[in-house]
Amino acid sequence: MGRVVLVTGVSRHLGARVAEKLVDDPGVDRVVGVDPAPPGYAPGRVEYVAADLHDDSVSRVVRESGADTVLHLGLTTAPGGAEGRAESQANHVLGTMQLLAACQRSTTVRRLVVRSSAAVYGTAPPAEELYTEDLQARDIPRSAYAQDAAEVERHTRHLARRRPDVSVAVLRFANVIGPSMETPLARYFGLRVVPTVRGYDPRLQFIHEDDAVEALRLMAVGDGDGVFNVAAPGAIPLSACLRRAGRPGVAMPERGLRVLRGLVRRGRIDYSPEQLRLLCTDRVLDVSKLQRTVGWSPSYTSQETFEAFLAERGIGGGRPKNGRGRERAGRRGPMIHRVRAAVGRS
Repeated sequence: MGRVVLVTGVSRHLGARVAEKLVDDPGVDRVVGVDPAPPGYAPGRVEYVAADLHDDSVSRVVRESGADTVLHLGLTTAPGGAEGRAESQANHVLGTMQLLAACQRSTTVRRLVVRSSAAVYGTAPPAEELYTEDLQARDIPRSAYAQDAAEVERHTRHLARRRPDVSVAVLRFANVIGPSMETPLARYFGLRVVPTVRGYDPRLQFIHEDDAVEALRLMAVGDGDGVFNVAAPGAIPLSACLRRAGRPGVAMPERGLRVLRGLVRRGRIDYSPEQLRLLCTDRVLDVSKLQRTVGWSPSYTSQETFEAFLAERGIGGGRPKNGRGRERAGRRGPMIHRVRAAVGRS
């Protein structure tokens, strides 16, 4: 008899793709997709179940599905997106805690895989060339996103200690981008004028959405325990990414991030200071542990991943699919002056 896999976050693109991939796995009998918000697509062979973050819905789904494998990719916020960023983050941690409690009480769950982020590493000593899974963060992560990821990992470790019979894996992902994914980083490189933090030119490491889906599938049906980095080989300096994307950058001091927050509120720019702060850390992951455990290597390097992303979006040398490239280029100059003027007043 094959596995019954419960996947959270199926209303998002990555969760939907992983769920569909698992349906085709010969070792899987059923896939149950869970999210508070209904997916914007026909679930097809994936059994979609709505679960609210503020009641016993998650526990009920785990219990009634009979799932032996849980793949936690995160739960979306309430439909409509009316809540603020702080409440959204709090709900992510709350939803994880409810899910972990349900797994602890379950008599059927034997495998748990949790998606995390490389942002939990914080700032490592400069001498570190590669980030390995046993590297401890030198300081507390500054961004709220990284702090939430660290808290999710902490609760997951507690479950692993309380239920040693459950095989638990945590996957720390580099920046996931791809032709079809809408992420903060994708929006960042799509800006007409790209803000950067003065004095920082971090190396960026990516993972193609196709490779991310395959890594999640392999870990869901596998049995490797512990923490695993997930990233494509190689890294690209941010300055090189901007040149390839044909995007002008505007460097601002760290204190200028509060000015950026004001531009966000007025709708002048679609990238938050919290997200920009994540780009201040030079971080390249060692992925050899994952490769040894599941015998898998990404199909794309970081550079190939970024090139594929640019080509599909029509950024840089490509032709924009929406036909608005010339209009955007014409409005670039005024936007640069507005951002520089605002930073100058900080």
